[in-house]
Amino acid sequence: MNQTYALTAVAVVVLVTLLLGALGLRISRTTSDFYVASRTVGPRLNAAAISGEYLSAASFLGVAGLVLLQGPGMLWYPVGYTAGYVVLLALVAAPLRRSGAYTLPDFAEARLESRTVRRIAVLFVVGVGWLYLLPQLQGAGLTLEVLTGAPHWAGGLVVAGVVSLAVAAGGMRSITFVQAFQYWLKLTALLVPAFFLIAAWAGDGAPRATFDAPAVFREATSVTLAQDVRLSVKEPLAVTVTGQVDGRSHVAEPLVLAAGEHAVRAHARLEFAPDTPVPDAREEPGAGAGTWSEPPSGELREYRLYATYGLILATFLGTMGLPHVAVRFYTSPNGRAARRTTLAVLGLVGAFYLLPPVYGALGRIYAPELALTGDADAAVLVLPERMLGGVLGELLGALLAGGAFAAFLSTASGLTMAVAGVLHQDVLPTRGVRSFRSAALLAILVPLGVSVAVTAVPVADAVGLAFAVSASSFCPLLVLGIWWRGLTPPGAVAGLVTGGGAALSAVLATRAGLAPTGWTHTMLAWPAAWSVPLGFLTMVVVSLATRSRIPAGTAATLARLHLPEVVAGDRAGGRR
Repeated sequence: MNQTYALTAVAVVVLVTLLLGALGLRISRTTSDFYVASRTVGPRLNAAAISGEYLSAASFLGVAGLVLLQGPGMLWYPVGYTAGYVVLLALVAAPLRRSGAYTLPDFAEARLESRTVRRIAVLFVVGVGWLYLLPQLQGAGLTLEVLTGAPHWAGGLVVAGVVSLAVAAGGMRSITFVQAFQYWLKLTALLVPAFFLIAAWAGDGAPRATFDAPAVFREATSVTLAQDVRLSVKEPLAVTVTGQVDGRSHVAEPLVLAAGEHAVRAHARLEFAPDTPVPDAREEPGAGAGTWSEPPSGELREYRLYATYGLILATFLGTMGLPHVAVRFYTSPNGRAARRTTLAVLGLVGAFYLLPPVYGALGRIYAPELALTGDADAAVLVLPERMLGGVLGELLGALLAGGAFAAFLSTASGLTMAVAGVLHQDVLPTRGVRSFRSAALLAILVPLGVSVAVTAVPVADAVGLAFAVSASSFCPLLVLGIWWRGLTPPGAVAGLVTGGGAALSAVLATRAGLAPTGWTHTMLAWPAAWSVPLGFLTMVVVSLATRSRIPAGTAATLARLHLPEVVAGDRAGGRR
C-alpha cells in the first residue's frame, strides 16, 4: 500500500475531527452542552451520530475478518448488532429520554432513589466503557502497523490523543458533529471500493473465484506464523516447512501433512503451492471448544452452537446498556424524537452491514493467508492492492484506511464521552468544565495503557466481551426499572453484582487461561446465555423478598417515564 496516500487519508480524517472539535469549543458553554448537547439534537443528526459511534472497529474490520476465517456461515454475525436496536426501540428509547437523566447512573439513582445503586452502576459504566475502548485502540494500532510498519501501540496513541482533544474541546456538541461526519465517511469508504472489487472479481476467470468455495491459495504463498497454532487438514496437504511441526524440526523440507490436526510452532515458515486449500488454524493450546464464530458442526457441535447463541444474546440485549449508546438518547428533545432516532439508526446500521461481509468473502479468495497469520482483521485494508493494484488500488486502499481510522475515532469518542461524564460526576472531587476535561483524559489513558500491554485479543472478540457484560448488568436494570414497579434498590444491586459480575469474572477467567477445557470453558467464554437470565432472576427474587424497600416515589417516576412529555409536565405542574 502506498504509505503517502494512506497517511494523507488518515491525516485528513484526524484534521477534520479536530476542526469539528474546535467548532464545539465555540458553541459549548454550559454543563448541559458538554453532557447532552442541551437536549437539542434532532433525529437525523442524532441517528447519524449514533451509527457513527456504534459502528466500531469490530464492524469495519472485525466482521470481514470473521467471514474470511469462517466463510459465508458468519453472515449471521451483524444480525445481533442491528437487531439490538429493535429491543431498544420497543422497550427503552423513549422512557430513557423522559427520565431526564444525564447518564445511566443518573437514571439508576432517580428510579431507585439509592446512592448505592448509583455507585454500582458507575463501576459497570466505567468497566464496560473501557472494555469497549480497548479494541478500538488495538484496531487503530493494527491499521497503522499495516500502513506504515509503525509499532502496534502507535495507532492507539494517535487515536487517544485526537479523541481526548475533541472530547475535551466541546463535549457532546463536538462529538455529535464528529460522529455524524464519520458515519458517512465510513459508509463511503466501504461502498466505493466495494464496487471496484466486485467488478474485478466478476471479471476474474479463475474457476475457484466464488464466494462459497473453500479458501485456496491462488498462487505460491509463504506464511510465517506469529504464534503456536494447530492446523486442521481435511485431506493430505503438501507443504514446504522451515520450523517445527508435530515436534520435529525441518529446514526447507517438503512435507505431506496427513489428514487431521498438526501442531506448528511459532515462527515456522510454511510454503504453499498454487491451488492448495488453506488449512484451518486455531491457537495453541486448544481449549477444546472451538471458537464462538465456528459453525455448529463437527465433533464439538454442541459447544459451538451454545457459543453462537451466547454471542447473539449478548449483542441483542447488550446494545441498550452500552454507555455511549444510552447517553445519546438523553440528547433527544423528547421521547418521540428518541423513537424516530432509533428507527433511523436501524436503517443506517443495516445499510452499513451489507458491506463488510463482501470484503470478508473476497478475502477468502484473494488473501487467504491472513487466516494463518492472525491478521484476518486486515483483509479490508489489503484487498484493493491485492485485487486491483496500481494507482487505483492505492487510492482505494487509502480511502479504506481513512474510513478505518474514522471507525476508531468515532466509537472511541463516544465511549470516552460516556466514561468521562460518569468519572466527572461520581469520581473526581470537583465539578466544572476543567474537571470534565481531566475526566476525559483519564477515561482514555487507562485503556490505552492496557492496549499497549495486551495485543493478542481479536477485535470482534473483545467487543463481544463488552456486550456480554452490558447485557448481563444494564439490560435487567433498564428493562425492570422501566417496566416493573416492584424493583427495589437491594434487588437492583444484587442483580447488577450477580449478573454483571458473573459475566465479567467469566470473561476475565477465560482470558487469563484459568478456565478448564470442555463445557466449562465454553460457558465461561460466552456467558450471556446464562448470566443475563441470572441477572434478571436475581433482581426479581431479591426485589420480591424486599418489597418494603420499594421507593416512595416509584409511581411518579414511572408516570414520567411512560407518559408523553406534555402530559407528564402537566401532571407535575398540577402537583406543584
